[in-house]
Amino acid sequence: MASSSSTAREPRALSRERRAGSQPASPEPRPGTRVRRQLGTSPWLFAAPGLVVVGVFILYPFVSTVINSFTDRRTLIPGEFVGLANFRELLHDEMFWTGLRNSTLYVLGVVPALVLLPLLLALLVQKNIPGIAFFRSAFYTPVVASIVVVGLIWVWLLDERGLVNSLLEAVGAGKVGFLSDQWLLLLSAMAVTVWKGLGYYMIIYLAALANVPRELHEAAAVDGAGAVRRFLTVTVPAVRSTMVLVGALSSVAAFKVFSEVYLMAGPDGGPAGEDTTLVMLVQRTGTGLTGRVGYASAISVVVFVVTVALMLLVLRADRKEDA
Repeated sequence: MASSSSTAREPRALSRERRAGSQPASPEPRPGTRVRRQLGTSPWLFAAPGLVVVGVFILYPFVSTVINSFTDRRTLIPGEFVGLANFRELLHDEMFWTGLRNSTLYVLGVVPALVLLPLLLALLVQKNIPGIAFFRSAFYTPVVASIVVVGLIWVWLLDERGLVNSLLEAVGAGKVGFLSDQWLLLLSAMAVTVWKGLGYYMIIYLAALANVPRELHEAAAVDGAGAVRRFLTVTVPAVRSTMVLVGALSSVAAFKVFSEVYLMAGPDGGPAGEDTTLVMLVQRTGTGLTGRVGYASAISVVVFVVTVALMLLVLRADRKEDA
């Protein structure tokens, strides 16, 4: 009986196997398929927060500024499309040319100092001598200090009743109008910018100098090269790419200067507004209940174009030296 029942089950099992074999079997997933799919989406998940921040706080304001530059928008009025009217108005605006002049002079006065002086300062603090850590911290302290605090300190120092003029009077010299003369005020603001940026660029140069082989200096010293010659023939070529980086960063920051001049010259830009920079003009024109947002956006577009041009000029000069 058992043998007959088992033989009866066999055809049924064979028929089920034939039916199963006639249908195409579902392909088994390859090993690692799921892992690859996860890896394909994971980078975007990690980058999503940063992309959202860039889009909201950088791309959207930039696109909005470019669009507003072609309109007559005001603070409480949407405005209408006016084409290039704002840019044509810039050509006849004396304050725009004053701001462009001051911003350009700021670049010419600040950038060479911030390219050379931090390098010399880095060479001084590079040596491992007792107490050098204190001087490194002291030179870097202005970098971490608030620009508002730094600006107010220098205003108190350079005021007509400030410490500097008091010392000048004590030695028999007359008072100097650091904050009342057009050009002295601009030079004073440049000095504050250089003083505050020395420590920051010094750290960049220290990192570059750490990668300069000591054997190059030793070989130059064996050949009879003095300190100045070693600086010009060994140090400068070794950190030239860093000098280009510092020049690009400082030129962009100098052209967009605002806080130093605003704090020392006031919201009106010094006497008769002659120390107004382009960024100060943007702030003055585009803020307030009656602010001309469209015209201020046109000035901002000009500032952007000039800063990009400055960076391209610096990079092109570096490429020519490499060639």
